[in-house]
Amino acid sequence: MRILSTLLVLGSLLVLAGCGSSTTRDAPEYAYRAIPASATSRVSGDFSGAPGVSAFIRRMERHGFPPSQTAAIISGAQRKQSIIDLMDRQAPSRKKGPTGAWTRYRAKFLTDDSIAKGVSFWRRNEAALDRAARRYGVPAEYIVAIIGVETRYGGFVGKTRIVDALATLAFAYPRRADYFTGELESYLIMTRDERLDPFAPRGSFAGAMGLCQFMPSSFRDYAVDHTGDGHRDLWSPGDAIGSVANYFVRHGWQPGEAVAVRARVASPTTAKVMKAGYKSDYSLRELESQGISPVASPGRSGRLSLLRLDARGGYEYWIGLKNFYVITRYNHSTYYAMAVHQLAQAIRARKGGSSGVRLSSSR
Repeated sequence: MRILSTLLVLGSLLVLAGCGSSTTRDAPEYAYRAIPASATSRVSGDFSGAPGVSAFIRRMERHGFPPSQTAAIISGAQRKQSIIDLMDRQAPSRKKGPTGAWTRYRAKFLTDDSIAKGVSFWRRNEAALDRAARRYGVPAEYIVAIIGVETRYGGFVGKTRIVDALATLAFAYPRRADYFTGELESYLIMTRDERLDPFAPRGSFAGAMGLCQFMPSSFRDYAVDHTGDGHRDLWSPGDAIGSVANYFVRHGWQPGEAVAVRARVASPTTAKVMKAGYKSDYSLRELESQGISPVASPGRSGRLSLLRLDARGGYEYWIGLKNFYVITRYNHSTYYAMAVHQLAQAIRARKGGSSGVRLSSSR
């Protein structure tokens, strides 16, 4: 999913300011009703005369949107200065570690309350999670953990109208206009195909949607109808569960394989100067030659990453496997992926027992 990695810090904090989830199917279905040919294609309102609007209207014609229809939607969107202000905020400057940054980050997600709510979400949605595990080979705890980190299990899906967020960033935020114009394009196609009122769905200030916070382009590529009702509804736990699993497997999830294992470091001085992070690339032999070894078997390891976490009291080292890298495709951050991994393990341990699902080696 094209979740914005540059918004990691803002996203993890602002999700707390969202609103409770509700399916977009609560309201009557919206048909993209034909607008009379005499209707104007001129845009009024906040985006009247804004750069890129005329080109966008022509762009949507390629998808069968009459200019008057696109203009009517843009005319109804509102420019939100608060969104621009949030986008302009800079992440905290990097300091030479260790400063305990990982410990603070982890504490946002691995709380007793979050683990308990994860178990409760799992039990409420056990059938959908079991079905996803069988079909895609992704363990239930990792699907639950993603939804927990993204939206507190659907409790905080965001309260900004998606059309306002995307129009603001497409037509009033030049730095990322190209990206968000594409997302607005995908969004209008999504609402038409799913027969949704384009002014109804709400989500994050950057346009991420539903329990799993997909951007519209990710909805197009990875969302699935896991409930079998003929719609892909990310505000529905069932479809969100299936979509997360599909996203993982489409990015190379290895069923039955580990995600990350703790590393034993013989020389902290040597490990400190080695390239680390989810993009680092080592063989097990290369790591061991530097005095770094896994405390447990990494399984069919292949290429590995060295993960260095800035924990309180000193650096903490892990070895990331292919499935760890897959989690970073959701959000390009080592800390994010490790929080998902550790929350998943904590939820699994708290729930106890087996899910009763045998994961196949292929989809």
